[in-house]
Amino acid sequence: MKEIRSIVKAYQTIDFSLTGAALATLVRVEGSSYRRVGARMLVLDNGTYLGGISGGCLEGDALRRAQKAMALGKPSVITYDTMQDDDYQVGVGLGCQGIIDVLFTPLHPEDPNNPVQLLSAITDTRAPACMVAITACPPSMQVLGQALLYRQDEPSLRSFSIPSLAKAVLEDIKKGFAGLQSRTIPYASPEGEVKVAIEMILPALHVAAYGSNNDIYPLLQLAKDLGWDTTIVTNTVKADRSLFSIATRVLDHKEEKAPLIDPFTAVLLMSHDYKTDLHNLRKALHTPATYIGLLGPRSRTQKMYAALEAEGHPVSDADLARIYSPAGLDIGAATPEEIALSILAEIRSHFAGRQGMSLRLREGTIYGDVV
Repeated sequence: MKEIRSIVKAYQTIDFSLTGAALATLVRVEGSSYRRVGARMLVLDNGTYLGGISGGCLEGDALRRAQKAMALGKPSVITYDTMQDDDYQVGVGLGCQGIIDVLFTPLHPEDPNNPVQLLSAITDTRAPACMVAITACPPSMQVLGQALLYRQDEPSLRSFSIPSLAKAVLEDIKKGFAGLQSRTIPYASPEGEVKVAIEMILPALHVAAYGSNNDIYPLLQLAKDLGWDTTIVTNTVKADRSLFSIATRVLDHKEEKAPLIDPFTAVLLMSHDYKTDLHNLRKALHTPATYIGLLGPRSRTQKMYAALEAEGHPVSDADLARIYSPAGLDIGAATPEEIALSILAEIRSHFAGRQGMSLRLREGTIYGDVV
């Protein structure tokens, strides 16, 4: 979401009476690639760009392709094959070993299919959304690059460019929401094969942290650098003023207003005070948060469990599965900055469904199965 937000913000400053722009979007990956489906690059006609579709090996050529899309005024899809041993192939020698399709779309403010304007509607969403784009079709259809944004609660694809395929595409979109996976899918139409990129876009990760000590600052700063949303519940009277520029939201611990906690939120209990953390744990267990992290030794958390059981509210097995105590990965963290790195890395691995181990121990591709 960080890249999407940056591109939308930059797009909104463009004076289209003076400057042309295009968007390069990675819509399909086969094999290995530095970036995944949904990587984007905003290009202006003067050669400046924001974002990226690779680790740097393709951006130069993508810049020229985007400028060509602006000049011609129509979208195009380019396939980059870095699996071939060809000195003239862009990206060879940089270890990508994959095939990717990139969609180049000229941007016009009045275009209802403008992908950046569509994305601007979900920069602050707290629910998954789906960007649908036609990435291959017979020339006679003239719908290449057309895009629409689909939200999970919408009943149909009323504005899909190819009505005869709308039902089949909708079924695959629903499968995408079920598994939160992006795919490019071929469909047969009377005029020929059509390929549709179904990209699942998830909300920014949100960290709701309870605490007021010095270790909260590097954690919030690192989360901000990652593009995550953060809410801090603290004693605002004692808090350093810099906290208000680092965190997305700051709530006073005495206020009744609680942070918004959804399935994409990680809760961190960092007060370093047993009674306060126990009080906040009670509240956190009544939220849909799938990650609840506590600082301190296991014995301290076990004491909390015993207290909750004595109150008649024993911690269930399902709750034990979402409580991480002590919070963080085992990286030997010692300083507040290293501890913040350890905790946020664990949060990222949790939401990615990964174990947080060394990549050299992982079997198969880094990103898992490519569809």
